Amino acid sequence: MNPLDSTETGSEAVIEYQDGDFSVIKPGGYVCCAVTGARIPLQALRYWNVDRQEAYVNADAALVGHTRKPNEKGNA
Repeated sequence: MNPLDSTETGSEAVIEYQDGDFSVIKPGGYVCCAVTGARIPLQALRYWNVDRQEAYVNADAALVGHTRKPNEKGNA
């Protein structure tokens, strides 16, 4: 991810998550955690699930996200 890809810091970005990287589809300053709903600045984004195309705020949220059932929404 190139930091210059994100110029709109106040809006939510749309991201395509890939193995070890991600691409910014719609510029923005953050994405929301799929488990907690917390805002994650793109510069701090370290955890995501490629298959579900979801972001996670931290390792605990990632564990919950990776282990829940496909249609299940979770809160850490």
